[in-house]
Amino acid sequence: MRKKLFIAFALVLSLTNSLFATPGQAAMASSDKEAAVQTAPVRIDGAVLFPVRGVSSHPADERAAAIAKRITALADEPSVNIQSIVAIESDHSTDLMAGDRFIMSIFDGDAEIEGVNRQVLAKVYADKVGRAVEAYRQNRSTRNILQGAGSALGVTLLLIGLILLIGLAFRKLLAAVEARLTARIKELQDKSHDILRTEVIWGGIRGGLRFIRIILVLLIIVVYMQMVLSLFPWTRAYAVPLLDMVRTPLQNIGSDFLNYIPKLFFLIILVMVTRYFLKLLRTSFLGVEQGRIKISGFEAIWAIPVYKVARLAVIAFTVVVAYPYIPGSESQAFKGVSLFLGIVFSLGSSSTIANIMAGYMVIFRRAFKVGDRVKIGDQTGTVIEMRLQATHLRTIKNEEVIIPNANVLNNEVINYSSLSLKGGLILHTAVTIGYDTPWRQVHAMLLLAAERTAGLLREPQPFVLQTSLDDFYVSYELNAYTDRPLEMATIYSDLHKNIQDAFNEFNVQIMSPHYESDPSQAKIVPKGQWYQAPAKRDERGGEST
Repeated sequence: MRKKLFIAFALVLSLTNSLFATPGQAAMASSDKEAAVQTAPVRIDGAVLFPVRGVSSHPADERAAAIAKRITALADEPSVNIQSIVAIESDHSTDLMAGDRFIMSIFDGDAEIEGVNRQVLAKVYADKVGRAVEAYRQNRSTRNILQGAGSALGVTLLLIGLILLIGLAFRKLLAAVEARLTARIKELQDKSHDILRTEVIWGGIRGGLRFIRIILVLLIIVVYMQMVLSLFPWTRAYAVPLLDMVRTPLQNIGSDFLNYIPKLFFLIILVMVTRYFLKLLRTSFLGVEQGRIKISGFEAIWAIPVYKVARLAVIAFTVVVAYPYIPGSESQAFKGVSLFLGIVFSLGSSSTIANIMAGYMVIFRRAFKVGDRVKIGDQTGTVIEMRLQATHLRTIKNEEVIIPNANVLNNEVINYSSLSLKGGLILHTAVTIGYDTPWRQVHAMLLLAAERTAGLLREPQPFVLQTSLDDFYVSYELNAYTDRPLEMATIYSDLHKNIQDAFNEFNVQIMSPHYESDPSQAKIVPKGQWYQAPAKRDERGGEST
């Protein structure tokens, strides 16, 4: 029992070391004393086994390298049995030995770093060394090397195929973009009165796609190199820090570039873009005012006032964006951002901003999507459009209802479509029948009507609930499933017709809406009178008007 507990503790300690040991960084424990002690990881094939401490006469990195060298030499000799690796106690240390071969010594100072006693740490290290030797030999077996070579060949062929596929995909993408946007770009050039040139726009589009393709290819190459290097034990140590080796120089280059060409470069670009945008904005609004540009629903007299408001907003936004990049304003950057956020949130009290914010909330709530049949407040219809300020519904009467998003957010939303494909939407209708009619007969007639109604599912089966026992009649509710929420009105209509037919067939009177006394003759329509003029039978046996 004690042996099992010891092994469990050793495994937990091993896992803890492996989780906290990262490539290129010394593994460290949690004690305060360890922070002042220099440590270095012992690596075999790039994998960290455990950290070791150093002393003034024997630095940690030299000690770690010497231990790794002894373990490697031990693994290179197949005659050395892994089971021979044991911990031997001495007066001042615990030595790891493989037969008569010395591996390392573990001192009390090493144990203090890990927070355990020296004997326990020695057992853990002996287990790690044994597993490392076994993995070292297995990784260098002929079978594993051949498998690695085959995998490297396969990955190389995959890399070539991906690069060719990316080139083909981007050529087709560029062709599709040109075919789709040529007319629009020409129209945009005409409306901007040649301020926007077609060749400039296409140059930007091609350059953007080319840049994306280069980045994607470089990323694939980096992943390929890391995969290939990790296939062989001799290069596996270089695969672990490969991404860091690529990312760190890029970060340094970017940082040095920004420091060399500081915030002034950003301000120049920002001013140039803002000036160009204001010129384009002014030209566009002048075109609207003079009638050269037509905007549906926008009066020409509104052009200059709207332009002035838009110009003020653009300039204010530019100032807010530029302020942190002005020399000497670093300490005031947060004040500028806070001021801008304060203005935005103060404007949020207006209905327009409130509806826009509600529009985003509606989108993120995912209460419905375009094409769903929903009920919002008192309005029921199909969602045909979702805008930032309003949601558009089309009712069954082909009416378009525009609901402000603030109202959508503040009202309950019933979505008839979201669960209709997961078990079906339950359609329900109620009838009231006298006590003199057996309830089993009523159930059977309602289920017969449901069976005759197109659009209702047979599975799950319809069912009837007796919802109340009133003074003169019993209230029955028929429930049936459908997966066609957009046809609810038609299905309800057909269901009601079939209910009437079923009750008339069996001479049962429907008591709705009111009942005062039993008439001398039941209020039913005999089957022979179902098609009184001007009603006509259609080919399916139903009615046609």
